[in-house]
Amino acid sequence: MTRWHVEAILIDMDGTLLDTEKVYLEASIAALNALGYRDGIVEICHAMIGIPGPDNEQTLRDHFGDNFPLVEVNRLFAEKTIEILQAGMPLKRGVIALLDAIEAAGLPKAVVTSSSRSTATEHLRLARIDHRFDAILTRDDVTRAKPHPDLYLLAANRLQARAQACIAIEDSNPGVAAAHAAGAITLMVPDIVPPTEQSRARCEAVLQDLDAVREMLEMRLPLRLPT
Repeated sequence: MTRWHVEAILIDMDGTLLDTEKVYLEASIAALNALGYRDGIVEICHAMIGIPGPDNEQTLRDHFGDNFPLVEVNRLFAEKTIEILQAGMPLKRGVIALLDAIEAAGLPKAVVTSSSRSTATEHLRLARIDHRFDAILTRDDVTRAKPHPDLYLLAANRLQARAQACIAIEDSNPGVAAAHAAGAITLMVPDIVPPTEQSRARCEAVLQDLDAVREMLEMRLPLRLPT
């Protein structure tokens, strides 16, 4: 099997490190239902996964019209999200073992997320993994967020790595598009929305979970990682 020359690991946050996409989906549906919106909202909410909040707000306006009560929806969404997360910030399976292995290999790593800086900082803190990364890149750091490549290019630069020598780990189709456009070695661990055929073509592999990612790194990196 061909070995990869890897200089850094770039990891998406929501749906990849943190099991929050299902939280956001539940909160979004609850907020829309509370205001009487029901038809087609599951499909709309699925389409917004992996997309920055401001872009999703425009999607909702485009679909429901200029009179859509965005402020009230955002308030209800925030309340429901806080309610759900009071039980704790859920990690995706295999996160800690993967981070341990990357550190044992001596590779720098960054979070690359479409969330805002404030949200990313708070959620990583609640998950108790905020100290595990060399950099945290958010939508506030670029003009164009995912699916554009800017965040991944900036993350590689921050870690003094070449984008094409970075492994990007993503769960969403927009995230895969961003990582691939940046030239990174892209791995997908699908969360709620399955990969499109285009995403599959853009990825080196589509894997079941982060444990499978760690196992692939053991096979493909020159330095064997601990299990």
